Amino acid sequence: MLRNVVVLKRILFDALGHFNNDDGWPMASHLAITALMALFPFLIFATTLGSFLGARAFADTAVHLVFDTWPEQIAKPIAHEVRNVLTVQRTDLLTYGVLLAAFFASNGIEALRTALNRAYRVTETRGIIFRRVQSIAFVLIATAGFLAVSVLLVFAPLLARLAEAHFIWLQPYVGTFTLWRYMIASSVIVGGLFAVHFWLPAGRRRLLSLVPGILFTLAGWLIGSTLFASYLDHFSSYASTYAGLASIMIAVVFLYIISVIFILGGELNAAISRYRTARARVGN
Repeated sequence: MLRNVVVLKRILFDALGHFNNDDGWPMASHLAITALMALFPFLIFATTLGSFLGARAFADTAVHLVFDTWPEQIAKPIAHEVRNVLTVQRTDLLTYGVLLAAFFASNGIEALRTALNRAYRVTETRGIIFRRVQSIAFVLIATAGFLAVSVLLVFAPLLARLAEAHFIWLQPYVGTFTLWRYMIASSVIVGGLFAVHFWLPAGRRRLLSLVPGILFTLAGWLIGSTLFASYLDHFSSYASTYAGLASIMIAVVFLYIISVIFILGGELNAAISRYRTARARVGN
């Protein structure tokens, strides 16, 4: 038991030390700002593509998919403005505007790549064209995932009501359909974390080796979001300090917290890998 505590302490201190040495704090700032800048282009591109494919309700469900996992104090004002932007009629799917939106959205993927390369202490050897194509592919895959979950969020309640009307015995279980919807939406987040940790950084990693950092990230996001929301409720003076810019400043701080936790997840995986390598070298 004592040895496990010592090992855990060693791994955590190693991860925190490398996080600091790898410029984790400024990298989190870069990742937060880039994520905010990439969010609107991504949603515009995804909504335009969804409309082109006939998914007219995508704008509303996309807002829910992104912002339902944010604390309400942060999400509500931004989600309102995002919904206004996404409901503007666009017919320029194949024009430069939406293609540029896809390009700028891919910058967010590149920021994730840079942060994880530093966390895993690997040197990028792949060409710039390959990396950019891969980033745009991630944007397209994320869009497809959002569309799939969007369809689920729209049609699952309708199917549940139809099933309840025709099969009385299903009534006690109808509430679980909502649970399944959000479980599937959560699985998209988990799948996305595995994808970015596995494919974006240089080198190769086993899927199982990614589990500790991803579990840490998910738990950290839940705890960090809850604590930040509580802080906004009881102690925050953002509104008086930043006036009309308060919602943007709150979003930036929230994304910074999320980015720190995300990078620490990568650092934790790298620290565990270093510990296992060192233990294998000494033979115990």
